[in-house]
Amino acid sequence: MNYKTYLLIVLTLTVCGCHWRPWQSRAENSEPYMTVQRFDRIESLYLTTGDFSALQHLNLSFPMQTRTLIEDMLKIGQVDEQDINATFLKFFQDTTLQALIADAEQQYAQMDDIDHDLSIAFKRLQQWFPNMQVPLIYAQIGALDQSIVVANGTVGVSLEKYLGTDCPIYKQFGYTTGQLETMQRRYIVPDVLSFYLLNLYPLADFREASQQQRDIHIGKIQWIVNRALPHPVFSSPFIDRIDNYMRHYRHTTMTELLTKVNIE
Repeated sequence: MNYKTYLLIVLTLTVCGCHWRPWQSRAENSEPYMTVQRFDRIESLYLTTGDFSALQHLNLSFPMQTRTLIEDMLKIGQVDEQDINATFLKFFQDTTLQALIADAEQQYAQMDDIDHDLSIAFKRLQQWFPNMQVPLIYAQIGALDQSIVVANGTVGVSLEKYLGTDCPIYKQFGYTTGQLETMQRRYIVPDVLSFYLLNLYPLADFREASQQQRDIHIGKIQWIVNRALPHPVFSSPFIDRIDNYMRHYRHTTMTELLTKVNIE
């Protein structure tokens, strides 16, 4: 089981109430300084109309995002193949995918709330991890595969994975109640933070680690994410154990928690 798959499973945990957060700043600027790049808008324009100017915009303004989507997520070919643009367009002519595009663009016509919460969260993360590079975050539309993709200092958010528990298409694919709970708008920011931190601070020797060691590491990630968010969302016995540890050892830094602290 790879890390991303494992985290997706863990992210099905239920919503929790407020927690103790000693590192929260009392004076935070509410003005967003992060904006999600709307790669999805140009993508949807091309995939619904075949507009050539939109295709040019994708290739010129979003070359890395286009490559990641086509090669790593959809796996339909290489971006330098002669007929890849036609293949890309044809792939999304499926009626289910067209419906997902339409729904995603309607629900996410604006993302100001997400920009706001990302700005707050990454300001806090930068206080705790001064050397952290703030990623470029962009929205895209995939084919119900990965919710979040992290690559080369960027984080891609697949909007079709966050259309809400009542999305009729989700019911066709048999998602569980737990999975549907995480496929909501309010999980975008927590997922971005979780996957990005996990990419920066993976568990050492993951393949040899026990299930408990994996659970504890995810608990550490989620404990930090809860404190970075305006409102915490994750809850689990492992997060409670991390919280108890940090109450007793308040001088432990976030970096130390993720790299040195061993909690049994």
